[in-house]
Amino acid sequence: MRKTKIVCTIGPASEQIDTLVQLIEAGMNVARLNFSHGDFEEHGARIANIREASERTGKTVAILLDTKGPEIRTQTLEGGVAELTAG
Repeated sequence: MRKTKIVCTIGPASEQIDTLVQLIEAGMNVARLNFSHGDFEEHGARIANIREASERTGKTVAILLDTKGPEIRTQTLEGGVAELTAG
């Protein structure tokens, strides 16, 4: 049993079904979607294409949803000062 996974990030350049079929046949077994970019409709279409390509090849492909992580947000504070405590 192979434990190593080949993860490919899927975006506008690789979301077509024929391209996904080629990636799967070349060994991709995890399709990563970067949720920092795109919207619901775009990602929904990509997921549908990945599933179709998986069916065409007869191979299982996991879909990894890479959600947007924490960001540093800055703004002017009311009162101008904030006290920070460790922990």
